[in-house]
Amino acid sequence: MPIRTITVPVKDLDAAKALYTRLLGTEPYTDAPFYVGFRPDDGPELGLDPHGDVAAGPVVFWHVDDIEAEIAAHLAAGATEEHAVRDVGGPLIATLRDGDGNRFGLYQAPAT
Repeated sequence: MPIRTITVPVKDLDAAKALYTRLLGTEPYTDAPFYVGFRPDDGPELGLDPHGDVAAGPVVFWHVDDIEAEIAAHLAAGATEEHAVRDVGGPLIATLRDGDGNRFGLYQAPAT
């Protein structure tokens, strides 16, 4: 499972968008009040989430084919569920924590 998306929680979406546009050297491919996404040529997608937990920090998302099966496998391996599967406008995402409390996410692309 490759890391394909890193979501950064932000307090000021406009300020963060300006900073990351400069830092990444590219304009966002999507720009909405609930998510601003960048796809730099040399790395994973970087998303800005104005509703995320700033204190908890960024979430690294692994893209998977079957989110429910992956959740079950990770829970069996000792992970705990932080946020159950939810639809975010087509894609499905969920966040879990490893045995040390570190957050990670799973992302399933919408069915085509």
